[in-house]
Amino acid sequence: MELFEEQGFEKTSAVQIAQRARVTTRTFFRYFPDKEEVLLADADADAVKETLVQHLLQKPDVTDTLQAVTRTLADFDWEKLGPRQILRQRDAMIASDPRLLERELIKQQQLTDALRDVLCRRGTAPDIAELAANTGSQVFRTAYRKWLEDNNDGDLTTITENVMSLLAAIMARGPVPATAARLP
Repeated sequence: MELFEEQGFEKTSAVQIAQRARVTTRTFFRYFPDKEEVLLADADADAVKETLVQHLLQKPDVTDTLQAVTRTLADFDWEKLGPRQILRQRDAMIASDPRLLERELIKQQQLTDALRDVLCRRGTAPDIAELAANTGSQVFRTAYRKWLEDNNDGDLTTITENVMSLLAAIMARGPVPATAARLP
């Protein structure tokens, strides 16, 4: 992460990363297929996805599908992936590079698809499961970005609930003026 910050992601090579880590280039490529995965693998997307799938599978009630998805995502301890400042830096780097952003969006969609599949296995109609998984994931991503931006150590679950409340208000009232609603 430090090397990316020093000279930028695009200007950093796999050889430089290996040198900084004091390993050979061959060892580097044994663990990472390319430099992009150094940044994206730190989140260990497969393990996170499996944990979230298991959490949703074990929820006693998923009749409110949107709430089930957003709570599953919000209740996960995202800070065990690293301190919020590191997650903030990682998120900014990903957003600034189209290749990283593409990979991150693919991983996010794979998680959303897995959550949809769980809802279907639990008896939710496919169209409802699709909409709940996609909407819930987007609600959570909005809350997650707000959480990363929050300098007051705000609680991710509370921020997610605020985003859900805003969505409910939008749905109940129809169009909301752009200046009327602001998230804390």
